[in-house]
Amino acid sequence: MADRKCAGCGKITDRKNLIKITRDKHSGIFINPDTKIFGRSVYLCYNNACIEAAFKKNRISKALKTSLPEELKGKLINGF
Repeated sequence: MADRKCAGCGKITDRKNLIKITRDKHSGIFINPDTKIFGRSVYLCYNNACIEAAFKKNRISKALKTSLPEELKGKLINGF
């Protein structure tokens, strides 16, 4: 019921096992560990291979329909 798809590998899993990246029209793009903030979101697995694949294929910016800040990839790989 709360399953989401990883933008890196395409695996469908429960959203509590995924990183949520949200674009809010007021705040911009941020890593959203809680689900109280609404906006356009994309999900990633907690492994570097999925993060790298999603950035390499530009899937995050396509899903959020905006350009991404440069430091976002570093934050995700280093455990935000």
